[in-house]
Amino acid sequence: MRPPAFQRTSVGLSLVELMIAMVIGLVLLLGLMQVFAASRTASRLSEGLARVQENGRFAMDFLQRDLRMAGHFGCVNDQSHNTRNPGSLHTTFAAAGHPALDFAQSIQGFEAIDTKPGDPLTLTATPTTGSVDYSPALPSEYADALTNRVDGSDIVALRFLVPDGVPVTAITGTDDKPGFSFDSTRWAVLQSGVKEPGLFGVADCTSATLFQASAVSGTGGSVTFNTAPNNTTSFTSIYTAGQAVLYRAESVVYYIGYDATTRQSSLYRVRFSAKPGAALVAEAPEALVEGVRNMQLLYGQDHSLSATAAPSGFIDRQGTAADVQDSLAPADAAWRRVGAVQLGLLLESPDPSAAAQATADAALTAVGVTFTTPRDGRFRTVYQTTIAVRNRLYGN
Repeated sequence: MRPPAFQRTSVGLSLVELMIAMVIGLVLLLGLMQVFAASRTASRLSEGLARVQENGRFAMDFLQRDLRMAGHFGCVNDQSHNTRNPGSLHTTFAAAGHPALDFAQSIQGFEAIDTKPGDPLTLTATPTTGSVDYSPALPSEYADALTNRVDGSDIVALRFLVPDGVPVTAITGTDDKPGFSFDSTRWAVLQSGVKEPGLFGVADCTSATLFQASAVSGTGGSVTFNTAPNNTTSFTSIYTAGQAVLYRAESVVYYIGYDATTRQSSLYRVRFSAKPGAALVAEAPEALVEGVRNMQLLYGQDHSLSATAAPSGFIDRQGTAADVQDSLAPADAAWRRVGAVQLGLLLESPDPSAAAQATADAALTAVGVTFTTPRDGRFRTVYQTTIAVRNRLYGN
């Protein structure tokens, strides 16, 4: 007779069955880990690519905007100012003063040594700073302000009047020491992001004059010219209310810098400014776009390399800053023949993105410079463009 069901002895798993179950579970767990790792790698690569693309667009936008504005001095083309005899672009600043106030050279580049087209450039995992020379030589005033500049990257200085100005409604004082009145409700237009601007330009369709204001009243709508630390001469051109426009003058330097705290290289900008009646100063470097590791620049010059003849309007030569500097004497005349800039930027992801990118054999090249990059897992790519310096295109 069989015992009742509740009296039967329970039967468990055997050791063999338990080991088989553990092996199956381990295989499934390994599969899940592989899927997770692949998904994580794809996500990091996608994020790195997105950050690089976003930073590349922002960096290009910053540089294109100001490179196109170089030489903007009112309604008359920069080349027209320079080719008139006598020239119609004037400043009250010393001819051999601070390089940031040399508005006759609205664009000026500095080529890092051994980074011309055809040169290889090896990048280290941590950028070195401040130890590479430039051609032409970097002025001490710039070198002191750009202390975190990354070696092997070019530098460009730009000077111009900001795009928006305000009409001059009245002119007081004397012809050589005028004061300019404007609608005070448009003071923010003259500020254009600068709290206390002191460098200005006044222009009509005949001439333009760059100067430092001795006094400014935003609420009263007035800018007064008189003795100031950076003014060494007086006005030589006469302007008429209703025909002249007042602008803020801009002098900036773009370069690639490194922040040891964040361990990031970025596109930096240093603005040189002077408050009304105060000395010229270099403002604190501004990190504009992170992840920009290197910048290479080539300059297109007009076919007519002459300090006196009018430009032809045909740009048929391209070279480094050193090539431009040596192409025509005096050097400032050579820079006035630059009408286009070829720009190359090397971007990298802020964090390691994918080992596959670090070991890739494909070379990265920007405007002729070939980079050997460190194998640190960061995603890197190059962006290139050619920018017309529109105020330098003769006939526009």
